[in-house]
Amino acid sequence: MTTPHLSRLLPCLVAAGLLSAAMAGAQSLAGSKASMVRQNRQANQHDYTFLRTASQVKEFVRRGRLVELPGNAHYQVATASFPYARPEVKLFIERLARQYHHACGEPLVVTSLTRPASRQPHNASPLSVHPTGMAADLRRSTRAACRKFLEGSLLTLESRGVLEATKERRPPHYHVSLFPAAYTRYLAGRGVSTTHAVNKRYRVSPGDSLWTIARRHGTTVAGLQKANGLRSSHVEPGQRLVIPAQAR
Repeated sequence: MTTPHLSRLLPCLVAAGLLSAAMAGAQSLAGSKASMVRQNRQANQHDYTFLRTASQVKEFVRRGRLVELPGNAHYQVATASFPYARPEVKLFIERLARQYHHACGEPLVVTSLTRPASRQPHNASPLSVHPTGMAADLRRSTRAACRKFLEGSLLTLESRGVLEATKERRPPHYHVSLFPAAYTRYLAGRGVSTTHAVNKRYRVSPGDSLWTIARRHGTTVAGLQKANGLRSSHVEPGQRLVIPAQAR
C-alpha cells in the first residue's frame, strides 16, 4: 500500500526519472513461456478472434475492429504485410512514437502488426497473439540512446501491467503485446481521454434491439450494422457488438 508520504513524492520521482528506473529494474525483456501465456490469456479475456487468413483480416478492417496504421511524422510502418491493429494499439503506437521521436531524434519503426495464422513464421509460438491484432513489433535502433529510451519506456509500462514486451534477436526487434483494457484504464488514470480513439464492445442483453443500443451509445442503426458487418437489424442476447468510436 502506498503511504501518504510516498504518494506526495511520486510526482517528484516521476519527474526525476527515478520511479521509471526503479520500476524498470524489476522487469525484464527476456521473454518467457509465462509471458506468452499471459498474453494469450489477455486475448481470450478480451474475447478476441485469432484470425486465420488474409480475408479474415480484411473483414475485420471493414467492420472497424482493426484500424490502419498509416504512419506519420513520428513513426513508420515498414515490411508489415497487414498494417492494421486494434484501435488501442494504434493509440499506443502514436503516443509512444511521439515521445520516442522527441527523445532520440528518429521516428519509431513498426515492422509487424496483425499477422493471420496463415502468415505466421514457422517458428512462431502457438500462443502468439499477432493473429488477434493486439501485438506490434518495433525495430531495434542502432543508436544506443534510442534503445535505452525505448527499453525503459516498455519496461515501465510492463511494470504497470498494460503490456508484455520481449527483446527479440532475429531479426533485432521488440515484440510488444498490448493489453487494451488495462491500457485504456492506465490512460484514464493519467487524465487522457480515449473516447474518440478506441472502439467499445457491448454484449447484447435480453430485450435489446439495434435501435435501443444505437440510441444508448449515441450512434445509428446503420452505423452499428456497418461496424459489425450486419445485414439485418436482428441481434441475439449474448452477441458482442462493436460500438464505433466516433459515435461517442
